[in-house]
Amino acid sequence: MRLIVRIAPKKSILDPQGEAISNSLKSLGFDQINSVRQGKIIEIDLNESDENRGMEIGKEMCNTLLVNKVIEDFSVTIE
Repeated sequence: MRLIVRIAPKKSILDPQGEAISNSLKSLGFDQINSVRQGKIIEIDLNESDENRGMEIGKEMCNTLLVNKVIEDFSVTIE
């Protein structure tokens, strides 16, 4: 199974990279932008057939290593 982990700064945390992207896009004429948040996506090929167990493992990996829970939020989905 393939896990997709999406990680993004918490809404209450400043995102200077997202702000820089937003400013650059606006300077290129994309005036419709309200805001940009930059995050990361991690794809994990997991040797597990039980979807519930796969989600548990994915969340455990996030809580243990992949996510800085002080400043980041995450979601795990199965593809």
